[in-house]
Amino acid sequence: MNLKDAAIGQDYKIKKIETKDEELNSFLFSLGCYSGETITVLSHKKNGIVVSIKDARYNIDLDLAQAISI
Repeated sequence: MNLKDAAIGQDYKIKKIETKDEELNSFLFSLGCYSGETITVLSHKKNGIVVSIKDARYNIDLDLAQAISI
């Protein structure tokens, strides 16, 4: 399952990030988004998803959300 399909308010463990873009991987890692980390979907928006990672909130676009396996 990917983050795009996640239920609001539930905690998930990130299994892997499925992208070949090293710059994107580095960016996600700097946010604390990497394998084994807990992520929570706070809301689904038209163009993205609001998530909580390590007590911080981020708006992630749908393409990126689809690349995050939970």
